[in-house]
Amino acid sequence: MTGGVHNPDFGLDKHGIENVGHVFWSCVPPLLYEQSIKRRVGIVSYRGPLVVRTGDYTGRSPKDRFVIEEETSKDKIWWGESNRPFDEEKFDKIFLRMQAYLQGKDVYVQDCYAGADPDYRIPIRVITEDAWHSLFARIMFIRITEDEELRKFIPQFTVVNIPGFRASPKHDGTNSEAFILVDIKKKLILIGGTSYAGEIKKSIFSVMNYLLPEKGVLSMHCSANKGERGDTALFFGLSGTGKTTLSADPERYLIGDDEHGWSDNGVFNFEGGCYAKVINLSRHAEPQIFECTRRFGTILENVKIDARTRDIDLDDASLTENTRAAYPIGFIPNHEPTGRGNHPENIIFLTCDAFGVLPPISKLTPEQAMYHFISGYTAKVAGTERGIKEPVATFSSCFGAAFMVRKPSVYAKLLGEKIKTHKVHCWLVNTGWIGGPYGVGERISIQYTRALLNQAIEGTLKDATMETDPVFGLSYPTKCHEVPEKILNPKNSWDKKKDYDKKALHLAELFRENFKTFEKDVDPAILKGGPVS
Repeated sequence: MTGGVHNPDFGLDKHGIENVGHVFWSCVPPLLYEQSIKRRVGIVSYRGPLVVRTGDYTGRSPKDRFVIEEETSKDKIWWGESNRPFDEEKFDKIFLRMQAYLQGKDVYVQDCYAGADPDYRIPIRVITEDAWHSLFARIMFIRITEDEELRKFIPQFTVVNIPGFRASPKHDGTNSEAFILVDIKKKLILIGGTSYAGEIKKSIFSVMNYLLPEKGVLSMHCSANKGERGDTALFFGLSGTGKTTLSADPERYLIGDDEHGWSDNGVFNFEGGCYAKVINLSRHAEPQIFECTRRFGTILENVKIDARTRDIDLDDASLTENTRAAYPIGFIPNHEPTGRGNHPENIIFLTCDAFGVLPPISKLTPEQAMYHFISGYTAKVAGTERGIKEPVATFSSCFGAAFMVRKPSVYAKLLGEKIKTHKVHCWLVNTGWIGGPYGVGERISIQYTRALLNQAIEGTLKDATMETDPVFGLSYPTKCHEVPEKILNPKNSWDKKKDYDKKALHLAELFRENFKTFEKDVDPAILKGGPVS
């Protein structure tokens, strides 16, 4: 049995999926709510969000992600920790067993797009065994609103997401019972053993990161917004650094919160929704996102809920620090409905500095911008990956190495060309610690970060009096309205100055050691953008 609008000439049989039960095609949220409740995989909270649990996997599982090693793409892949090779034959065997697993079961399908720019979007199909994952796909990707378009839809890439199907590492060659397998040649992504919905969106992001550079389009792990005069700003950063929170500015229009492309047409969102961390979410500091946690059509992952009153507790981290809300971008009152913006005037690199030695904001030269883009320094914060309980210093190229399928130099070259062509101002913003490292200092106030960003984007910091950090060579303002002067120079906020010097020199050495991997692939001038002592 089938229900819903779809292309009758491109059904599940085209994916080798046959003899299933009922097929729910591109269903609307109320129906997917009903199915989730009926099958006991979700409950409705007070005010309407659907609350779900993801089991043992409450964050991404990078060690379980693999890229199929095949002849059409193997010479273009950045093989290593982020892109582990997987055997084609083993992939095929796993898929055969997944096809068998689905026989007799009801399945949910969403046909949609990745990419708001019609010139560069790709049609995708997401096949799931749980209704709430289908709702997640409908939220996160760009929904097709016309029935006639659905009747003609042919996917370019397909995601098959079956949390109930678990791999056998001994026989399948996986790392664990969970797996995320990306096959570029077959245009197929298999996900099993994990219910964490973020794997769906990030697998499609990886695909976009492979496809777009060949078209001269820079794919970016960043959020984006624009002002009244159309000035666009990009915010690069890993999960937990503030991309979603800082781009949801009530004074600007949100283009998107996580994944974008930068083409000759300008900037465009890959998605149609937002996926925000909501642990300790503040109604005062983050009012727009807070309101989204109180609306029908939002999915709340691993958020604590009172079984009797159905009230949620956003401060409860007993299940995970990585509590999440997935909601349509249209829930943000001042979103940009086209999902597109002009070429950016400002680029902000967000870093969560666990050592507490980087300034809250620094103006970057083009060489420094390229150096810090390739380095991607930040801290992995609690809950974004399995096993992370507290911030750990790390380097993630392009501020998203886990999703970058090609070598960092490919993306860096495109970024450098676009910065030069469009004369973009670049900034490094530390949303991490001040006054000491994690455990000693404190997290920089979001109010201070917003004030610094606003003045950078408005242009008032471009001509401010600057001082230069003697270790990192970064230029930072000596004064900024609404921000204490003491924290602008991070050393001044430390009680023990010698301890600051040791930490700063230690971090500088970590930068140099990390960059050795990229030296042979980049312009020597970029090396001058690193630490100076």
